[in-house]
Amino acid sequence: MPAAEPGTRTTTRSERLEARVSRETKALCQRAARIQGSTLTEFIVNCAVEAAKRTVRENEFAELTQRDRIAFVEALLSAPPAPNARLRRAAAHHAQLFGE
Repeated sequence: MPAAEPGTRTTTRSERLEARVSRETKALCQRAARIQGSTLTEFIVNCAVEAAKRTVRENEFAELTQRDRIAFVEALLSAPPAPNARLRRAAAHHAQLFGE
């Protein structure tokens, strides 16, 4: 069995996953497992976990992106805050330097 990824805990395997596949699919997975030097079960579980993590990560990114879009649009539609003293001084200094 391959070593656990760094930073992960070893957990007891008490749950079971089953799938019916074609003979060709099983043969392909067995071949890939042999190439990687793992058992068919290890190969299938590792691939499933990797795909699940990728799906969750992409979904979280999509949710974040949607939330960011909403925040951006709301910021555009809201009235800007009044300029503070520092900004007014900077604008006056700019006008003096560039004659605007």
